[in-house]
Amino acid sequence: MVAFHFPPQQGSSGIQRTLRFTRYLPEFGWEPHILTVHAHAHEQTDASAQMPDGLDVHRAFAFDASRDFSVRGRYPSMLARPDRWVSWWLSAVPLGLALIRRLRPAALWSTYPIATAHMIGHTLARLSGVPWVADFRDPMAQVGYPADAATWRTFKRIESRAVQRAAACTFTSPSAAREYRSRYPRSADRTCVIENGYDEETFQQLPARVAAQPRQTPLLLHSGIVYPSERNPTALFQALRKLRDRGTVPAGAFVIRFRGPVHDEFIRELAKRFGVSDLIEIGELRPYREALGEMLAADGLVVLQAANCNQQIPAKLYEYLRAGRPVLGLADPVGDTAAVMRAAGVTRIAALEDADGIADALDRFVDDLRAGTAAVPDPGYALRSSRRARTFELATTLDRIRRR
Repeated sequence: MVAFHFPPQQGSSGIQRTLRFTRYLPEFGWEPHILTVHAHAHEQTDASAQMPDGLDVHRAFAFDASRDFSVRGRYPSMLARPDRWVSWWLSAVPLGLALIRRLRPAALWSTYPIATAHMIGHTLARLSGVPWVADFRDPMAQVGYPADAATWRTFKRIESRAVQRAAACTFTSPSAAREYRSRYPRSADRTCVIENGYDEETFQQLPARVAAQPRQTPLLLHSGIVYPSERNPTALFQALRKLRDRGTVPAGAFVIRFRGPVHDEFIRELAKRFGVSDLIEIGELRPYREALGEMLAADGLVVLQAANCNQQIPAKLYEYLRAGRPVLGLADPVGDTAAVMRAAGVTRIAALEDADGIADALDRFVDDLRAGTAAVPDPGYALRSSRRARTFELATTLDRIRRR
């Protein structure tokens, strides 16, 4: 299993996808072995992540071009194409071939969004003949992404080679899978969906949320990175200003907490620009279990997903659904994120780019919280989204390609 996002890296939801696959695959007859990067490749590390006992992990060295090769903040673009860790390919391929000779694996698996992982997967599959699953998660070469033309061409080449070589291509949303079936019709029968999910065992280890009187100041939580493009909250801050101008959001009406948003200054600047700093909190990144516990304790949870990501579903959403707290969905109503929320029983949804729609949805959402009538996600839907259930889907895919 070739994965860049893996402990001890800190702060990526992609870690949980691979980590939980390794946790549950043995239940379905598969023994995982991990090929990842040395800790040096990660900007931030966290030693608290717990890996399954006895998991076989192999680390190949990789340089981060932006940190290791830059001079006064600049470095040759060729050293970061397709991504800043392309040097990983040079060390991972020899190590991977040695592992293949020793372990004789029944299948290979690599996971995007670090495109170098698919370069490694493709090379190992081509040289060894071992069947390969390319876990795209989300689309690679998109309209306008990557913005750099040379990088886009590199992404397109990696994508095309992966689809042609891989025995199966997996995506985390139905729309992404449909696009690739249309983009590569000859590989349509090898394209399938394995969505993200949540880890039930971790939730079971957390203290149950204690029933209490509603807070005087409701807490709305957004947990995770706020991307200036894919999760740009500008319209949310415009909506807060509109509600304040209407007189419906006085000081202390509620607080929106951004937990570990990474782009802290961007959020502070928006709050200051629209005069709503008293409604905003920014908290530093927390370990995974603490972050889940905070979800359980919040009055409401906030999803941010821009229309340019309609073919993607934030992994955090499945944890929100399992937390069983009311959810305010700020996502394009025609996108896959909104489709999952509606299927789970989320009723307050507005497009992230629509300030007027957000103002209306947020106003009603807070009224629902105060009245105790806010809808909570369907527990049955959440249960079907567990990481164990997703791992069964992966194991089924691996069984299928092994029999070919």
